[in-house]
Amino acid sequence: MYTICYVEDEKDLASLEKVYLEKAGYNVVSFSKGSDAINYIGNKVDLWILDIMLGDDVNGYDVISAIRKVDENVPVIFTSARDEALDKILGLELGSDDYITKPFSSKELVLRVNKIIKRVYKDSNTTQINYDDYKIDKEKRTVMLNDKNIELTTLEFNLLILFLENIGKGFSREEILNSVWGEDYFGSDRVVDDLVRRLRKKMPKLKISSIYGFGYRMS
Repeated sequence: MYTICYVEDEKDLASLEKVYLEKAGYNVVSFSKGSDAINYIGNKVDLWILDIMLGDDVNGYDVISAIRKVDENVPVIFTSARDEALDKILGLELGSDDYITKPFSSKELVLRVNKIIKRVYKDSNTTQINYDDYKIDKEKRTVMLNDKNIELTTLEFNLLILFLENIGKGFSREEILNSVWGEDYFGSDRVVDDLVRRLRKKMPKLKISSIYGFGYRMS
């Protein structure tokens, strides 16, 4: 699952587009302030959508400049209420991949996102996932850290992939049970806690947080 970071200070618009992008199969992390977006740089993001004019002192140009210092290749879409040639030119010079003028339809945004994701990641090896210093191969079902293999059980590896493909999404214990053990499992959901504990012990760099009374989330 590809992760999109959507930076938009119009919260109603951001909520609406988040719904449409998630329906299209994307994991969406959203921010209303440019400063918060900059603080998020370094996390796994496959595409950024940046509004040029944001509510705080940090605008979309500042955000993309910070992104490009860390990642020169991740695609960026600019959005703006202004349809000015200078904005588009500046955006392209700073390394944006597309520019969409407000108001735009949710369908148009999704189509543009799909097009860029397909173009940028068409040749990527989808069996390989990198997280922090870990290198995970979904096909070989291996986990490497500094060229050393980390031995995971089948259930531990399945839980790891569930989290990695849904960064930022909260899962209830029941959802984890159904996904990792299968819907035919009738035991206690407390086995989830034990499995998470074992995975954390073997891979301490994983950012797995507990959601009180609900389940877990990886960030």
